[in-house]
Amino acid sequence: MKKALLWALVALLGIVTAGAVPAATSVAAPPERQILVMVQQPPGVEDGYGGGGDREQLARKIARAHGLAVVDTWPMSRIGLDCFVMAVPAGHSTATMADEVSRDPDVQWAEPVAMYEAQGGSISHNDALFAAQPAARQWHLAELHQVATGKGVKVAVIDSGIEANHPDLAGQVTLNRNFVANRPPAFEAHGTGVAGIIAAKADNKVGISGVAPGARLLGLRACWQASSTRTVCDSFSVIKALYFAIDQKADVINMSISGPGDRLLRTLVDLAIERGSTIVAAFDPKRSDGGFPASVLGVIAVSDTPVGGHVFVAPGHDIPTTQPGDKWFVVSGNSFAAAHVSGLMALLRQKNRSSTLVTAAAGRINACASVDRAWSCECACDGAGLANAHR
Repeated sequence: MKKALLWALVALLGIVTAGAVPAATSVAAPPERQILVMVQQPPGVEDGYGGGGDREQLARKIARAHGLAVVDTWPMSRIGLDCFVMAVPAGHSTATMADEVSRDPDVQWAEPVAMYEAQGGSISHNDALFAAQPAARQWHLAELHQVATGKGVKVAVIDSGIEANHPDLAGQVTLNRNFVANRPPAFEAHGTGVAGIIAAKADNKVGISGVAPGARLLGLRACWQASSTRTVCDSFSVIKALYFAIDQKADVINMSISGPGDRLLRTLVDLAIERGSTIVAAFDPKRSDGGFPASVLGVIAVSDTPVGGHVFVAPGHDIPTTQPGDKWFVVSGNSFAAAHVSGLMALLRQKNRSSTLVTAAAGRINACASVDRAWSCECACDGAGLANAHR
């Protein structure tokens, strides 16, 4: 009975799919000691199929052959692969083991589970902290909202847990889904802060206004708060969340995280862009290429300071935003600059679901001109906001 209740709870939290190998949760191994093993799916397989029979046997065969333990699996029919997570025993390098398993004739390729880290920080609205928002002044948010609010646009936030019942977020989050294995759902600072910048309610007399208060958020928890200043994710959790966002046909996908390049994640990023999603990512100044996924062609990379190249600059310093516990706080960092651009993308895509064109000078975004271009609103973008703006 206890085992049945445990599995019911796991299914409810969305930690594994119906296709997970049953023995998965019996293996306790941190993400840093796991590898992802990609196996070609048989024809006609759909996501969510049962994990028994041939697929389970094949997973266990591969694991036994290399001295590994099966932890989890994620079927991905859209790219024709099963992704098996396997724990590597102590004393063995995950990179070396991934290379060994990649040579197995039953395997397409294998790679270590990677770790990612969040990059965190006239007309008016009546929100109490609105005047303190840099975007209220720099982007003329109140004027922008006369033209667009992001209404009907679906924004996926791949991050740590969002407090969906926060006074500034209640009704803004259409679903909260936990993809982090072995960690219960939680309300966390980074994800809640990013969500507020994108879509906090406007004109509710408290807190802030999001850049796109009419947008609706998909809270996809792939990261967790490791300390008061550090939010981390493992690549398998991010893979599951990104695949879910693609399935949900998210218009915009915010990924305020950075880490090493990853073949499977790159495949899914390319698929998301091919299917029409706009992906916005935080630029990582500690990595020569800006980090993954910001370095991927087609992803909108964002920084809060000019860095050159194809990186956009958006407000990201001293930003008031939402905090768990029905509070607000001030944040800084490229994570929050990226959140501003995700909100702006929602404003543009409200008019045209394929619109991704941003107007910028030396990388610094001109939000007014971007909305003017998308909406043909005859707006006067001369530093005084949107004059004579109309929907």
